[in-house]
Amino acid sequence: MRGMTDQPPAPGNGPPVAVPGGPAKSTPPAVAPGWSRGFLRALRLLAPRVLVGLALGSALLVGALRWVDPPISAFMVRQSYVAWRIGRPPPYFYHHWVPWERIPPTLALAVIAGEDQRFAYHHGFDPVELRKALTTWHLGGRLRGASTITQQTAKNLFLWPGRSWFRKGLEAWFTALIEFMWPKQRILEVYLNIVQFSPSTYGVGAASERYFHRPVDTVGLREAVLLAAVLPAPVVYHLDRPSARLLRRAAWIADQIQRVGGRRYLDRL
Repeated sequence: MRGMTDQPPAPGNGPPVAVPGGPAKSTPPAVAPGWSRGFLRALRLLAPRVLVGLALGSALLVGALRWVDPPISAFMVRQSYVAWRIGRPPPYFYHHWVPWERIPPTLALAVIAGEDQRFAYHHGFDPVELRKALTTWHLGGRLRGASTITQQTAKNLFLWPGRSWFRKGLEAWFTALIEFMWPKQRILEVYLNIVQFSPSTYGVGAASERYFHRPVDTVGLREAVLLAAVLPAPVVYHLDRPSARLLRRAAWIADQIQRVGGRRYLDRL
């Protein structure tokens, strides 16, 4: 009977391990601790630079959009992708830009009255509405939104729908940049041009022409308050088939326009 001879382990493998009733197995090679430390060190050095680069890039983008009209928003891109995935033929959405000079003051006031009555006075975040929302939540109610027009502009222009803390953190960052770099009138102009009025309609220009069959600079009080009334839920409310609830909200907004000060309010922007 031939005796067993000692053989060195194959390169890159550990010594054989005897398993009762089975062939010998090799232990996996150990990971070099130096490589792991080097990777973590490089990550610590690279991460702050990446964050600084992203912060500077977003600041440059927001600064440029103070003067350059954005041709599209993140929400429009998302709508286009969804429509393409389900096979809907183009156009995937309706939108065209309307300069501030062509937006009727009544329409601007209606949106402020319905969405953010302290728009002219806060710096992007409304502490009064935040306190109300938190109080309702602590008392057992549903945590309702307290977004300002500036926050909604940041979300619609740069981000995506959702309630994650990560998205809300990005929204807060872009909100601060917008408030710091844009005048209030520019914030409202951009918001009115990118906000969603139906599943595939964005901006007051496209909404007025699609649902009222007239240019936005010719809309009156009735059309203005209806446009503002759909903004909390543009997928639920329908401009072409206004429900009783939508009409009640539109009547409330018409009353609030005078309560916030009427056209004098726009002089504060």
